This record gives sequence, C-alpha cells and structure tokens, in this order.
Amino acid sequence: MKYYFFAWIGYVKVFSEAAMVGALADWFAVTALFHHPMGIPIPHTNLIVNRKKSIGDNLGGFVVENFLNPTTIRPYIQRLQLSSFIAGWLNNKKNLELTSNEILWLLKDIIEKTDEHMVVKFITAKSKDILNNIHLNEILAGGIQQVVQRGDHERILDYIIDKLRNYITNNEDQVRDRVKQESYLLIPEFVDNLIASKLVKGATKYLTEIEKNPNHQIRKDILSQLNGFVKEIRTSQKWEDELQEIKNNLLTKDRIQSYAAAAWKTLQKSVLSDLSAEKSAVKLYIKKMVAEIATSLKQDEVMQNKIDGWIRFNLYRLILHNTEKMGELISNTVGDWEGRELSNKLELEVGKDLQYIRINGTLVGGLVGLLIYMLTKLI
Repeated sequence: MKYYFFAWIGYVKVFSEAAMVGALADWFAVTALFHHPMGIPIPHTNLIVNRKKSIGDNLGGFVVENFLNPTTIRPYIQRLQLSSFIAGWLNNKKNLELTSNEILWLLKDIIEKTDEHMVVKFITAKSKDILNNIHLNEILAGGIQQVVQRGDHERILDYIIDKLRNYITNNEDQVRDRVKQESYLLIPEFVDNLIASKLVKGATKYLTEIEKNPNHQIRKDILSQLNGFVKEIRTSQKWEDELQEIKNNLLTKDRIQSYAAAAWKTLQKSVLSDLSAEKSAVKLYIKKMVAEIATSLKQDEVMQNKIDGWIRFNLYRLILHNTEKMGELISNTVGDWEGRELSNKLELEVGKDLQYIRINGTLVGGLVGLLIYMLTKLI
C-alpha cells in the first residue's frame, strides 16, 4: 500500500517539474518577443523592437500580395454601383438639404477666404489685356452704323424737329423782338411784325415738310453725313489716335485697379449677402440643380452604367497603380513607430492571449513530461 502511495507522488512530481519547464519556456518565448527577459540582452530577444523594420516590410508585402492583387479586388469593384446609391441618397429630402447646405457653405467659405489682392490683380491684368485689344474707333463707328441701320437717327431727327417747331411756335414774340432789334429805324413796326410772322410760319412749315417727307433732301443729307462720319472714324488715323489717347487717360493702371477692387468688393458683398439670406437664390438654384441631377441619374440607366463603368475602371487602375505605394506606406508607418511604444502597444493588444499561451505551455509541458515518464515506466 505504501509503495502505491509513493508511486502516485512520483507522477505528480514529474508533472509538476515538466509543467514548470513548459511554463518557463513559454514565458521566455513570449517575453523575448517584446522585451529582454529579466532585462538581460540575450541574442534574438526583444524581437518587436529590433525587427520592427522587417516586420513593417513583411506586413506591407503581405497586404499587397494577398489583398491588393487583381484577383482579390476585381470582384468587389465589379459589384460597385455608386451611381444608383448616390441617386437614391440624394432623393432623400434630408440628404438633399444637407448636400445643398454643404455646397452653400463651401461657396461661402471660398468667397470669404479668397485673397482680395490676388483677385484684384487677376481682374486688373485681364481687364488691361482686354482693353488693349479694344479699338474705340471701331466701337464708335460700329455703334453709329448700328443706329443708322436701325433707323434710330430718323426718330432722333423727328424728335428734334418736333421740339424745334414747338419752340418756334410758342416763342413767336421772342422772334418778333429779335427782328425789331435787327431792323432799321425807318422801317415801320407792322413791317417788322409781318416779317417775324413770315419767318415763324416759314420755319414751321419747312420743319413740318421735313417731318412728313421720309425722302426729304435734309434727311438724305443727314444720312450721307452720318455714313461719311462712320467711314472717317473707322479709317482715319487721327480719330484712332485721339480715341486711344482718351482711353489711355481714362483707363490708367491705377484706375483699372481701383475699378477692379470696387467691382470685386461689390460682387463679394452681394454674393455673401445672398448666401447668408434665409431664402437664398443661390441655395434654391443649387437645390434645384442637385434634385434634377439625382432624378435624372436615377431614371437614366445608360448614364448610370457610364458613371459606374468610369468609377470601376479608374478605381481599379488607381489601386493597382499604387499597390507598391500602399505597401511602402504600411512599411514606413510601422518602421517609423517608436520601438518600445510599438512593443508595448502590441503586448497590450494580445495580453490575454499571451496569458493563455503561458497557461497552455504549463499544461502541455506537464502532460508531455507525464507521458514520457509513463512510457519510461512501461518500458
């Protein structure tokens, strides 16, 4: 009986010794990954810190080879249908309002943060280029020619004739007084009055004839004079030089810059005022535009296929074109981490599993030692 009792103690002893060896071995192995065991710089320990660059390279290569290859990513890209998703998302009133507000905010932010000096400089430069290419003689001649072709000069002439005739008729007394002033002392007053009356009637009659007769010689003479004037302005170097001098005097660099600054401030103030208004015209237009795009996109399958095809092609090409860059990004990111911080972070992430590894090492070591002991006894 005593023999069997001590035999049982032997099995417990062997199991304990083997379990202790297994526990110590696993403790050393696990600790060697993250630290120097007991602070002793034993070779091939503290692997995370010492091998972080190699780990980063291997991790980057693993991701690229197994996740970013054509065979893996093609099925996911082929299933992409972003156009229908976007159309459905935008057709929701809440999302439409959100999108419109974001676009509105973006426009407002761009306008508020735009460099005024840069805008004024740009407008000034462009305005100067445009003005340098403008020939005022051509513009003036073209304007007069347009007036003549539309017959506006006839209406102007009729207006002047009507006003002139009314003025003469309503001021006959002044005409009579003027005739008396210019008359001789020996001429009787009734003769002066008769002459004045004849002058008034003759002038009004002549003006009426011009007004009533569209082919009157005066009209023809005025038309001829205008056509000659247009030709002279367009071809005369004197007119071109004089108008160019006027333009240069009126539109100096400082004045153009001043006009550009005033124009930009007015435009900026007007746009920002509208964007900040509760019923902004720009916002209403943006909402309408986004809603129309969403509706059109939802109903147009051909457009959906084109957009989805374009997105798939470019996304597929972009991913494959930059796989090496992604691998380098992973490798460099891991390689640039501070070694001790990386080691501690990884150890915290897998801390529970490390404890189970130690426990399993203890149990497995004890069981293996017990099995060897039993086999030895059996043999």
